[in-house]
Amino acid sequence: MNVTQLSLFLENKPGHLLNALKVLADENVNILTLTIAEVADFGIVRMIVNKPQKALEALRQHKFVCSPTDVLAIELDDKPGSLLKALEIFSKRNLNIEYMYAFTEKRGDKAVMIFKFADIEIAKKALLEEGFNVVKKIDLIGE
Repeated sequence: MNVTQLSLFLENKPGHLLNALKVLADENVNILTLTIAEVADFGIVRMIVNKPQKALEALRQHKFVCSPTDVLAIELDDKPGSLLKALEIFSKRNLNIEYMYAFTEKRGDKAVMIFKFADIEIAKKALLEEGFNVVKKIDLIGE
């Protein structure tokens, strides 16, 4: 089971992020990690939450533009060169990373990175063949 990420599109103006996060708080949805990419007038808030379906429905009900996306979460040794090893696998197999970001909490002594690929299953297969641990949704969010 892959990890579900929510992508929230917001106008880049004061209070818009606040309003969206209030919707999630009111629904008792916990944000586990979040990153924001912006262009001049709009931003994309990418987040992993503990209740993605509930969050998606609540945000849409409040007229926010939000979509779910499957992403890949992998564990890496928390030491220099670990991310490089994963990137070498992707390069060797000609897999393009659309974007990536770090998960905010460690899993024991491991760091967790979130990756988006055009074909997540091919990337997952490559990592598993090379001995990487692909984190399942249930392991990441504790459902």
